[in-house]
Amino acid sequence: MPALCRDCLTTFDAGARCPACRSPRVSSHPELFDLTIAHMDCDAFYASVEKRDNPELRDKPIIIGGGKRGVVSTACYVARIKGVKSAMPMFQALKLCPEAIVIRPRMEAYVEASRAVRALMDELTPVVEPLSLDEAFMDLTGTARLHGAPPAVMLARLVKRMQSELGLTGSIGLSHNKFLAKVASDLDKPRGFSVIGKAETVEFLRHKPVRLIWGIGPAAQESLEAAGIRTFDDLSRWEIDALRQRFGGMGERLWHLARGEDARRVSAHTPIKSISNETTFYEDTANPVILDGHIWRLSEQVSARAKARELAGNVVTLKLKRANHRLLSRQLALHQPTQLADTIYRTARGLFDQVGAEGPYRLLGVGISDLVPSKDADREGDLLDPGAGRRADAERAADKIRAKFGKDSIVKGRALR
Repeated sequence: MPALCRDCLTTFDAGARCPACRSPRVSSHPELFDLTIAHMDCDAFYASVEKRDNPELRDKPIIIGGGKRGVVSTACYVARIKGVKSAMPMFQALKLCPEAIVIRPRMEAYVEASRAVRALMDELTPVVEPLSLDEAFMDLTGTARLHGAPPAVMLARLVKRMQSELGLTGSIGLSHNKFLAKVASDLDKPRGFSVIGKAETVEFLRHKPVRLIWGIGPAAQESLEAAGIRTFDDLSRWEIDALRQRFGGMGERLWHLARGEDARRVSAHTPIKSISNETTFYEDTANPVILDGHIWRLSEQVSARAKARELAGNVVTLKLKRANHRLLSRQLALHQPTQLADTIYRTARGLFDQVGAEGPYRLLGVGISDLVPSKDADREGDLLDPGAGRRADAERAADKIRAKFGKDSIVKGRALR
């Protein structure tokens, strides 16, 4: 059976240890050198960047997120052992792991690290489809001749270089389609390398829960369970017409996924459609001062990500979730694209003023969409707001100071609310 040492990259017949370096980090599979679709997922990405940049944090539990009213963006594996999970309310996370160090997100640092990882992936194949800052699909079909090694070896080399050159780790999923590659990458984190071959697909999925399907959230899972569908085995018993009738357009996709079929191609040209951020409150609130502070902080985060990606948005969106879980969304098209936190905030705040009395709210989100390159952004003044130009200049000056002296070197008063 083909085998690969993930430490020294030696290939050999299957064995418990590498014959060259004696490492136990061996991946073996009958189809190891034949599969070409991969998913790479960085391990606890934000937390890993923080530990890399501050070695004093290396062995300590850290949580990336907001204050007591916020939620966990991510947590290192030390904190995860205590039960801390992404999207968990911060108060609950700190009960589980009271010794954790809470760090506010540094989007500029994460974007910079993401670009460095992406550059390494681009050396393997031109067909890289990023899903977020810390994960991407890759299609390595036809690259064996170019690199003189099968895709599995090049993927092991990728994560090895990530660790040695960037101080970051990642997990690889290798299979024959996108769905299974993404499932595989989550099987053995952190620093995993998992393979799902064609021959084993149906048997592998048989007793797995359908929540493995990417995009199946709590509401969709509830609908599936109401139909008696909890596992792929349950799903595979349904005829395609019955699934269409019960679940609409998603039904046909479910029928194919039940059999491990996914015809989607890895696309290197899928554009980013929007940039957004949101926060869930520990307690529902209608307090306009508290909500205003959150609108500003979210606007700053969206702005930072847009600036890092050199993008700007023509549309600002405000998202609110009421105490009864009903969503409320408002949008406004701008007269010119923007990446400025001040413009995003003032627009989102104006949208909030239209609906603020309908609270209390449990979630608030801010985003921009209809994205364009930033060279086309914020070029014109605003005749109705003579102070806009001065605020824009002040924001750009503050960005330069933060780039030189750190993110917290300048903080606006409203950010402390």
